[in-house]
This record gives sequence, C-alpha cells and structure tokens, in this order.
Amino acid sequence: MAFKMSVQKYAGKISEVEIGTGEKALKLGGENVMPFYSFDGDCGNTPKMGVEILDVFPENWIEPLKDLYKDVAENPVEWAKFVEKEMEPDFICLKFEGADPNGLDRSAEECAQVAKDVVESVEVPVVISGCNNFEKDAKVFEKVAAAVDGKNCLFLAAVEENYKAVGAAAGMAYPHKVVAESSVDINLAKQLNILLSQLGVKEENIVMNIGCSAVGYGYEYVASTMDRIRLAAFGQNDKTLQMPIMAPVSFEVWSVKESVADVEDVPEWGSKEERGITMEISTASSMLVGGANAVILRHPKSLETMKKFVCELA
Repeated sequence: MAFKMSVQKYAGKISEVEIGTGEKALKLGGENVMPFYSFDGDCGNTPKMGVEILDVFPENWIEPLKDLYKDVAENPVEWAKFVEKEMEPDFICLKFEGADPNGLDRSAEECAQVAKDVVESVEVPVVISGCNNFEKDAKVFEKVAAAVDGKNCLFLAAVEENYKAVGAAAGMAYPHKVVAESSVDINLAKQLNILLSQLGVKEENIVMNIGCSAVGYGYEYVASTMDRIRLAAFGQNDKTLQMPIMAPVSFEVWSVKESVADVEDVPEWGSKEERGITMEISTASSMLVGGANAVILRHPKSLETMKKFVCELA
C-alpha cells in the first residue's frame, strides 16, 4: 500500500510586516504552517538574520569582537557600513546603550541624530533598540521616530510600561513598525498586542518579542510559550497573536557565564569565543524552529552559520 502523508491545514495565518525601504526592504511572516513545515503549506517569508551594533564602543564585548570592529566601533555610521558590506545581514539592529541613565545618559536628541546618520548610510533595514530603561526609551524612540521618518524602521520595543508613548510615536505619528515585548507568557503577549491595537497601531505594523533566553537558561519556557502562541494563531485563528516574532538572541547569549567566563577560570570549557558562538547558534536555531521569523546576532560566524541553516531548511 502506498504511503500517503497526512497534511495539517490551519485556518490562521501570520501577518506580513515589511520594514525598510527600496530594494533591501524585507518582509517578516506570511506563513500558515509551523516553522519549516513546507510539506503542510506555505512557509511564508524566509527567516531573517540581523546583526547588532551599538551607539558607543562595545567595552563589555569579548576581545575578538572588539578587535574585529576596532577601526569602526567608535563611529556608529562606519560600524553600520562595515557590517552591511562585510557581513551582509538582512538588517542591522542599532542598540542605544549610550542612552542608559546609569551610563552615559545621552540625550534623546543625540540618539536621534545618530539614528538618522546610520539609517541614511546603509541600504538594509534598521531595527532601533533602546537601553532597557522604559522611561528613557520612550523619550528616545519619540525623537528617533521623527528623525528617521520615511525609513520604515522597526522599534524594539514597546513594553507594558511605555507602550502608549512608543506606539503613538513609532506606530502612529510616523510610519514605522513596533515590537511588542512581553515576558514569556501567551496571555501577556496577547494583552500587549490588544493594547497597541486599541491605541491605534495597526496589527500589520506590530511584531512580537515574546521573550528570549539563552539555551540552558529556562529556554523550555520560551519554547513552550512560542508553541502555544503559534498553535493559537494557526489552529484557533486568533488574530491577536498572528504577528511575526523577532528574537534578540545576542542580547541574552553574550551575558551568560558560558559566553563570558575567562579561560583561566574554567580551562576545561575551552575558548571563550567558541563557547559564545556555540551558544548563539544553538539559541538562534532553537528560536527559528520554534516560530521566530527573525533573530538578532552578534558574531559573524554565528550569522554565517545561521544563513546556511536557513538555506538548508527553507
């Protein structure tokens, strides 16, 4: 008897969100099946890979990465141009670490000028990330959204504490896209999407960050939450959860002990750089097969490997 593969059909579909302008603009989402299940239906747009840069010199990064960027990292514009040319990511994530009130506390106006210069210097889309201070990020995003008007950037992220300010500036006053960030809980993810929609941000302008962790650091909660979100979006046709997912992998991976512990302290672990790359690849691949539509990376070897990973599976 001939084998006949059963096909799982879903009523729901992930919305498409476009970021960037021109030939290098990209679309996230669009699938109506679980990740890479091309035998069941339409996998939508290929998962996208971004590279993280900062608005300041990366003092806390590992030495090999600082060496790689030593000639450009003092200038975010040159750094962005270097990454675009040498690494060829799908997008660049500009993280405003210098805006942190507990650090350099750069003004929102300074950040806006940096963002404008960076966005105008590259062709790939730019994701704008804050300093994880909710109040300061809201002020920074408001100024940056105005400065990069017309460039269709993605702002990472709106959280419960500042979604009104971020959503109003980046998703309504100016034509950008907004990431809704929640903490590894389907109900919190759904709630924030609803709040942004009620505020006036169109659903097709929302991307989700449902939470991310390095593998081995409670990642099973991330995995189960993504499964529940995607199954609700597809099987229950829940439109409040039918947004693409972006995972800021580099933010999490390069702060755990496996990535930062010196070889002198744990010689049995081997090279610090190789450990970090392995953690980044393991986490990024896990996020993609779990349902993420885009990941943010830091190391060029991670980017290279993940491109091959997606090419093989897509």
